Amino acid sequence: MKQRVITAVVALLVFLPLLYLGGLPFDILITALGLVAMSEFLIMKKKLLVSVEAILAFLMMLAVLVPVFFEGFLTQGNLGGSFYFFALAMLVYTVFSKNRFSFDDAGVLVLGALYAGLGFRFMILARAESLWMMLYALLIVWITDSGAYLIGRKLGKHKLAPHVSPNKTWEGSIGGTLSAVVIVGIYLYFVQAQFPTSFPYDFTRMLLLTLVFSVGGQLGDLIESALKRYYGVKDSGKILPGHGGILDRFDSLLFVLPLMHFAGLI
Repeated sequence: MKQRVITAVVALLVFLPLLYLGGLPFDILITALGLVAMSEFLIMKKKLLVSVEAILAFLMMLAVLVPVFFEGFLTQGNLGGSFYFFALAMLVYTVFSKNRFSFDDAGVLVLGALYAGLGFRFMILARAESLWMMLYALLIVWITDSGAYLIGRKLGKHKLAPHVSPNKTWEGSIGGTLSAVVIVGIYLYFVQAQFPTSFPYDFTRMLLLTLVFSVGGQLGDLIESALKRYYGVKDSGKILPGHGGILDRFDSLLFVLPLMHFAGLI
């Protein structure tokens, strides 16, 4: 527990100032997180981080996360050009790898690059939209997670998805979402009162979206649990002592942020 707390404090001391600053410093941090997340997919798939497939996987992920890196390459570095080029190169590599690297392997890395790349890309876009928008996303995830844990410990009796995450309960899930709606609702009320243009929708619609995003964040958590169970690992990585990997810490956010994009917030 002590190690877990120390890691959390140090991580927040790095993350929060860069979040406040925004701009290039924050973008560099998020790009680094995306690269680590992609490396975790490779490690779970038991692939070397210095290999042809790893290089192509990192390039695919970067083509999604920071397309400006590929400006002028193929079709101005857009998703349909740069990303697909590296995906095709990965498929070509299956031909010359003598069955060491298969179509199934390529499929996992392509999906992983999209999952990590788009998730962290929307984090950059959310912060570019406003600090309030990024804090909104973070609060939903943090309050849902904390509420589900605390209420689940006290009242949890009915398992939510025991085949994937045996400790999660329906009571905790519902409690986490209700906690998020109440506490994030207070945040929305005061922010919209002081900064009326901070969010594109009125308070009621934002509150309904908060409920949807809270449920979505829990689905993101379960997806990561299913992924780890399939690969037989406890954590996606070890970069955060006591917390696991980057995918472990950002699994909910990587699902919430695309939902926010679909809803027209970012």
